[in-house]
Amino acid sequence: MTRIDSIGRIALLVLQAFVAVTACAGGVVLILGSVNPAWSSVLVPPLDYLEGSPFTSYLVPGLLLLVLVAGVHAVAFVVMISDSSWDNTIAAAGGFACVIWIGVQMVFIPFSFLQALYFTVGLVELGVTMVRLGILEPVTRLHRTTFASVRGQRSPHASE
Repeated sequence: MTRIDSIGRIALLVLQAFVAVTACAGGVVLILGSVNPAWSSVLVPPLDYLEGSPFTSYLVPGLLLLVLVAGVHAVAFVVMISDSSWDNTIAAAGGFACVIWIGVQMVFIPFSFLQALYFTVGLVELGVTMVRLGILEPVTRLHRTTFASVRGQRSPHASE
């Protein structure tokens, strides 16, 4: 395991644990607030936000948050801990789950800091996964130009 891979693995584990725990808490709060309005708190958005959506309460969105976001991230965490060959695939699924969840949510719910945070977390998960897969090359230099010599080779664009 390379140093970049090891750092990426740790970063993904931290992000997956964070999203799994917080999305689970959010899903439970939405479900409880829907089942018994007396249990609703400042954590449950107003029902007005659901106007124009297919939902009349936060019960289904809470279940979806619990399963699709928290569940996928919990599975990704376990798979990453077990060092399975599926770790990057499930990590990417978690990143996509976050980005898609927030994208759909922003259609109905006004912008909030948490949406920006979780959208960014999803993008970071996808980026780290791509670096681990070798799709993206990690930035190893502060600046690289087409006219600079890279690894002792002349650039094909450099003047003769």
